[in-house]
Amino acid sequence: MKKSIVFALIAVLLLGCNSSNERVLTTATGSIYECLIVSERELESTLTETMGADMYGLPQMEAVMTVTHIAPSTFDAQYMASRNILLVDIDGTRYTHVKAIRHRDVWARPQAVVRIQAPDNESFMSYWEENGESVREWFVREELARQGHFYRGGTNRNARAKLQAQGYDLLIPEDYMLIRDTTLSIHAQTVKVVWCCNNKGPMRRDVLVYSFPYTAQEQFSSDSIITMRNEVVGRLVSAQVEGSHMGTEYKHFPPVSRSVAALRDTTGGFYAIETRGLWKMLDGEAMGGPFVSLTRLDQVNGRVVTAEAFLYAPGQKKRNATRQAEAILYTLKMPNEK
Repeated sequence: MKKSIVFALIAVLLLGCNSSNERVLTTATGSIYECLIVSERELESTLTETMGADMYGLPQMEAVMTVTHIAPSTFDAQYMASRNILLVDIDGTRYTHVKAIRHRDVWARPQAVVRIQAPDNESFMSYWEENGESVREWFVREELARQGHFYRGGTNRNARAKLQAQGYDLLIPEDYMLIRDTTLSIHAQTVKVVWCCNNKGPMRRDVLVYSFPYTAQEQFSSDSIITMRNEVVGRLVSAQVEGSHMGTEYKHFPPVSRSVAALRDTTGGFYAIETRGLWKMLDGEAMGGPFVSLTRLDQVNGRVVTAEAFLYAPGQKKRNATRQAEAILYTLKMPNEK
């Protein structure tokens, strides 16, 4: 009975939030990529396994989301301010089928809340097996959108001007500096490159944007994307040892690609290929780290555009920094996008 009262109160609060825009919300608590799970104890292991799975493309194991679990009876005002909340409500007296509802800024701002209602554990487990990863992905993309919105507060105008001269735009943060604005000739193709870097502190973060003529759909295959990547970074990025150059790790963590759509804070409707994996230095020092890229089609100019971020941070955790750099990539706009 106590559990039903708790979740009934939550439902009232959620509905009330949607009907009023006059409430003053507190600032959300917790760090980026943290998620509070509210469910009965028997579901904790299943939910944690999915939400806290290892993030691909990092040189050491780090969870996609840092997870904290509590029982519904302990979910009070202190926890309601959490930036990401997953609520699981199992109640056969109130629900006849599974329903998942997504909310933003319910009790705090910025905040993402997913509430899953189910009549029993069996129906919930069936839903979670099919949709659990997409729920986790929604929380991730909410965090990326928040970070992208933050970048609007201050950008490197010089670096953006170089991209805008080519018809593109990217919210390069003001703490990044422009390193190169150059043109390469790769396989008889003209490749235009803008390279920016943040080398402040113990961690180095780089962002590359390069474009080249679109000739076939095969250019959006994973092999083609990585082949072009190796050509571009192999010519631009070197280390202290003469002849060293950047490449891609294939043996232990081969790069993976997938199709993605726009974030909610970007121009809707675009299609992109996300590729993530590990880079390493070839013929030189033992250096490496994570990289992630978005490859898009510029329909106006008939070009393929790739925006990539890569990090060098030996001995440090890299999840949050990688995601923050990844959020920059999602601010990329084509010539026909306002």
